[in-house]
Amino acid sequence: MKTSDFDFDLPEERIALRPVEPRDSARLLVVGGGALDDRIVRDLPDLLQPGDALVFNDTRVIPARLSGARTRPGPDGEALSVAVEATLHHRDAADVWSAFMKPGKRLKPGDRVDFADLTAVIEAKGEDGLITLRFDRSGPALDDAIREIGVMPLPPYIAAKRAEDDRDRSDYQTVYAAHDGSVAAPTAGLHFTPGLLDALRTRGISTHAVTLHVGAGTFLPVKADDTADHKMHSEWGTVSEETAASLNAVRASGGRIVCVGTTSLRLLESAATPDGVIHPFHDDTAIFITPGYRFRAVDVLMTNFHLPKSTLFMLVSAFTGLETMKTAYAHAIQTGYRFYSYGDGSLLFRG
Repeated sequence: MKTSDFDFDLPEERIALRPVEPRDSARLLVVGGGALDDRIVRDLPDLLQPGDALVFNDTRVIPARLSGARTRPGPDGEALSVAVEATLHHRDAADVWSAFMKPGKRLKPGDRVDFADLTAVIEAKGEDGLITLRFDRSGPALDDAIREIGVMPLPPYIAAKRAEDDRDRSDYQTVYAAHDGSVAAPTAGLHFTPGLLDALRTRGISTHAVTLHVGAGTFLPVKADDTADHKMHSEWGTVSEETAASLNAVRASGGRIVCVGTTSLRLLESAATPDGVIHPFHDDTAIFITPGYRFRAVDVLMTNFHLPKSTLFMLVSAFTGLETMKTAYAHAIQTGYRFYSYGDGSLLFRG
């Protein structure tokens, strides 16, 4: 399909710069069966059925944006420095991260980059814009240094309008986050509160966790004119044997699998075979879902509102139908829904 098929006009004032309080008071647009229903997130237990299973991505966002200086010897032997910024993307080894860096065009292998008292050497520069950084620390020591000097990697559409602050350290994190590794939040999960989780369980809806460490590639625009020419960046995920067995049992008993966020959906679809059986999974995934994809495991999706021409809008269009999603987004824009990471949510039933 053409990337332009997934374009739409979004007024600037629809982009949310802060989440609503409390989290579960956000609006929720229910899309399915040819109808649209305006609700709030707190209504979720009534919108699902006893026996359904909610699947959360329990990754924890790390402060993955680092500011520093690139250093290389000058012609007279003196060190030349240029300010740079790195957004970590994927951990490749105990002391190695791939990252998107700016300005990146003049960086080359062998350059040293100093981030406060943390130093890295550029080992490689990929055609996809990723730069490989080998740090002077490893494992937990590197993790501690990143936590000390990094800032939360707010999405570009928020960072362009305001600076990151202390409030984002909690706002840009789900209440059930458990495993460090993401450089972007699984934002549908930002709407959940302990009270809402209790209400869901009281309703007879089970909750399950998988882990997908979201990479910075989620913010990259699709530059190809045809979706077939777009290359997804890989992200690491895991589905435990216990979780796979529990979800298979839910489906066997007639319950539905409800993914909270596109990240948990992409992971379950990567872990499932064509017959819909979910298997344990511990690997990278670069699954790219566009209209025409046959879903294997997921029945319902809760997700926020996404960027025009993004891989995520393509995914929801595959899930519920392109024309249905264009109609839903036009309704959301007209009626004042808040978009993107800190915005409102939608509950999508598979078309």
